[in-house]
Amino acid sequence: MNNSPEQFITNLKNGNRISYEALYKENYTPVERFIINNSGTRDDAKDIFQDTLLVLFTKLKGDNFELTASLKTYIIAISKNLWFKKLRNISYHKEISLTDYQSNKFYCDIDSSIEKEKSYWEKLQTYLSKITAHCNHLLNSMFFKNKNIEEIQKEFGYSSKHTAQNQKHKCIEQVRKIKNLEEQQENKIVQVG
Repeated sequence: MNNSPEQFITNLKNGNRISYEALYKENYTPVERFIINNSGTRDDAKDIFQDTLLVLFTKLKGDNFELTASLKTYIIAISKNLWFKKLRNISYHKEISLTDYQSNKFYCDIDSSIEKEKSYWEKLQTYLSKITAHCNHLLNSMFFKNKNIEEIQKEFGYSSKHTAQNQKHKCIEQVRKIKNLEEQQENKIVQVG
């Protein structure tokens, strides 16, 4: 959507159907990918995403709601929190009850998850800003625009899927090296302090 984040939030608060559809379209796929990559199914992802939207809309309706991160960060954080809670409950043969969703602790856990997710995305953006422009573009296309390997091959003019996969691997290695370097520098600072 072409709205500012504030206007988009206002539209959601007012029940604007087009904004809800845009929210779903822009955010469902990353949640589904996360759930499936963490022992879930597509049905689990649909359930968690619906629960995520309920939590988000409850937060939006609160008088003191303030957007401190991107909406995508909120949605991912809430989804992760709900999914991990569900996995923990499954291991204890417990169901998540309606009162769980209404408890103050539940919303404190959500807020904590949002802060962790925000920190993660901020660090990731820092790492991406330090790699080559080509790799930055490729990784953004793959992971943020959800393009598959065939689309990447075509967009970047690679001769085969294998070449595209190799380039993806090299770009991810650039991010890993920068991440490791920054973590080493942070550890040195901690040790000196």
